[in-house]
Amino acid sequence: MKIDVLTLFPEMFAPLKMSIIGRAEKKGIVEINAINIRDYSTDKHMKCDDLPYGGGAGMVMTPQPIVDCVRAVDPENKAKRIYMSPKGRTLSVDIAKELAKEENLLFLCGHYEGVDERALEICGFEDLSIGDYVLTGGELASMVVIDALLRFLPGVLGSDASALDESFSEGLLEYPQYTRPVVFEGLEVPDVLLSGHHANIDKWRREQAQELTLRKRPDIIKNDN
Repeated sequence: MKIDVLTLFPEMFAPLKMSIIGRAEKKGIVEINAINIRDYSTDKHMKCDDLPYGGGAGMVMTPQPIVDCVRAVDPENKAKRIYMSPKGRTLSVDIAKELAKEENLLFLCGHYEGVDERALEICGFEDLSIGDYVLTGGELASMVVIDALLRFLPGVLGSDASALDESFSEGLLEYPQYTRPVVFEGLEVPDVLLSGHHANIDKWRREQAQELTLRKRPDIIKNDN
């Protein structure tokens, strides 16, 4: 998979070169490029924003650098183009799985008061949100989406089964996890997890996931019948 991110602050994407995602990139499973929109500005000062027509606070990102950047990075229009915006669908497990099936993704990170609407229209961007709140820019939001979707790309996780066991994968929160030591500050690992009886362990985990979801996030419970 190839992921291009158009941003005014490419240095913010250094965390994606670390840990699980960094290892996946070294293996050639994914290629992530952070492209500086300023490099495509025709303004002599590399300016990429201006005052909004109609008045109002703040600045708006101008269309020219964005459109030229998109055309240079994705000249054959192969990528699914995503603009991080609270106006879009809210990220979910299903959307992450959907995006993981794409071969090419192109993210646009807005800043200031947003992006000139013409750039979004000309380039055919789809809005995507990570929640009902506003960030200072789309960089953090795009990193959340990239991290979420890459977990469903074969070979990224140490075990492909890991993504299936995680919270929200079946409309439930994940069951509690334990590791060594068996006793820590008087708290013990549940006996069933030490039993070696896999059917009982699976049953216990399912029950714990249901109980946790009912108690903490009843809004996400799906009908399992």
